Amino acid sequence: MIEIPSDLEPALVPLAFLLGTWEGAGVHEFPGSEKCNFGQEMHFTHDGRDVLQYLSRTWVLDGDGSLVRPLETESGFWRIGEDRKVEAVLVRNEGVAEVWYGELADKKPQIDLVTDTVARTVKSAPYTGGKRLYGLVGGDLMWVGEKQTPEVELRPYMSAQLKRVVAAQESAAP
Repeated sequence: MIEIPSDLEPALVPLAFLLGTWEGAGVHEFPGSEKCNFGQEMHFTHDGRDVLQYLSRTWVLDGDGSLVRPLETESGFWRIGEDRKVEAVLVRNEGVAEVWYGELADKKPQIDLVTDTVARTVKSAPYTGGKRLYGLVGGDLMWVGEKQTPEVELRPYMSAQLKRVVAAQESAAP
């Protein structure tokens, strides 16, 4: 059963399954990038407004599962509108800002997103868009990300399985 904080904006209730802190591991592989296993920590929080705040950090893991170095950090805001339409605005440390649109599945905690807008800095790697799928499976948050560049067609590049380590909490808003 999904715990819903009493001060959660009613419009966000369909996204309540994301709330909390999640940790786990996954795989990163994309042409032109290093193939590696990674550890991940993901936070979804709220402050009483109609958005979820999001932060994800990943680290390259060695063969023993020890942290080697940071891989990627991403933060942003998620909201849901009419007809279960989801939008997210995300920024990554690589110099990329994205607007994502998608929808929440009708009878299961699953979100499909696709990029609508991608903006990148001069120093960021070529990137033209992506897709993501997030879902709650047996209590774990599973996700897979696909991306494309001018040279590489849309293909999976990251996926992970995360366990909730901190449950949803009431906001700290005054």
